[in-house]
Amino acid sequence: MTDSTATEAPVSLTQNAAEQIRSLLAEEKDSAAAKGLRVYVEGGGCSGMQYGMVFDETRTDDLTADFHGVAVFVDPFSANYLRGAVVDFVDSLNGGGFKISNPNARQACGCGKSFEA
Repeated sequence: MTDSTATEAPVSLTQNAAEQIRSLLAEEKDSAAAKGLRVYVEGGGCSGMQYGMVFDETRTDDLTADFHGVAVFVDPFSANYLRGAVVDFVDSLNGGGFKISNPNARQACGCGKSFEA
């Protein structure tokens, strides 16, 4: 982590996740160089809250960090629900893709995209 607020980073990336994100960013056509990964939560999903990830630019109140060369942005609201979470990427035919391990989730649904805080 290289950012000055990295000690406060609520989310971290595994090496596999960072490699996949760098690959996806390289395919972006519109100013991908200035973008990083925004990880957030919002109401919805089967368990009350759901995860979201999108390529975005940093905002003034974001908590930011750098993991394996990927900038990660989390807004203060989401940080309350994501503190200690780890984003991984699993490359498999069954159940592959990005996975978020969140120690704050009391329970998660079967799809892995929503949780109860």
